[in-house]
Amino acid sequence: MKLITDFNEYQILDLNNGKKLESWNGVILSRPDPQVIWNKEETETWKKVDAIYDRSNTGGGKWNLKGNVPSSWIINYHDLKFNLKLMGFKHTGLFPEQAYNWNLIREKIRNANREIKVLNLFAYTGAATIAALKEGASVVHVDSSRGMIDWAKENVKLNHLENAPVRFLVDDVRKFVKREIRRGNKYDIIIMDPPSFGRGSKSEVWNIESDLDDLIKDTAELLSDNPLLFIINSYTTGLSKTVLEDILYLRVNNKWKGTISSDELGLPVNNSNLILPCGIYARWENIK
Repeated sequence: MKLITDFNEYQILDLNNGKKLESWNGVILSRPDPQVIWNKEETETWKKVDAIYDRSNTGGGKWNLKGNVPSSWIINYHDLKFNLKLMGFKHTGLFPEQAYNWNLIREKIRNANREIKVLNLFAYTGAATIAALKEGASVVHVDSSRGMIDWAKENVKLNHLENAPVRFLVDDVRKFVKREIRRGNKYDIIIMDPPSFGRGSKSEVWNIESDLDDLIKDTAELLSDNPLLFIINSYTTGLSKTVLEDILYLRVNNKWKGTISSDELGLPVNNSNLILPCGIYARWENIK
């Protein structure tokens, strides 16, 4: 498991009774987490919470504010800055464990010593986009949600990258990839973070189990003649990292010989030996 231990402004304070207690640059949130299946004595730390996300028995849920939570606030990871907000379905707009991939992306671009084109699919609020732009790459950022695209633009501006070479597209990822194939566009790094289920910009239905293989097969055609990296992230319960490796082997490594690896991502709990698993990744890398 790859652990993120240098995200100083994000900390997991405790895990208990199906929830995680987190500090996001001083704002303390309690959110549900399916990995936390134990009950133990609750510490005094839980009384310091600023907002609790409570699930509804009928689906969804809502935030219950206990303290003074701003409508938005900023968190820093080294030289990267991100806007945070309390969203529906318990999110804040950032997945801290992905710092592992941000660092890898930056390293690959930095060491390439050439112009690098990046395609970020299911790109959410743009953390990976910002990591790539910081190293001088050009990025095409695709998400089906106008709200997420607008948030990503906020993050780009926050990092003083508004003049960087980035294109934002509200689009269904599968349709976009097929059009890019017809256009003949190519990319050196491809990143995707597909949801378990979702809808495209025109209500197209996405199901990771039935659609992921075809998407990766198509997206692999967009790799350049000298590609660097292809990353798949997943938070889908029950989907093995080995399955993601297998798809990369079948769809990417058959044409571009490289190395394939996968692992879990995790976050340590403060003052504890506990670790919270936070999804999986698989990646193909150029061996040159």
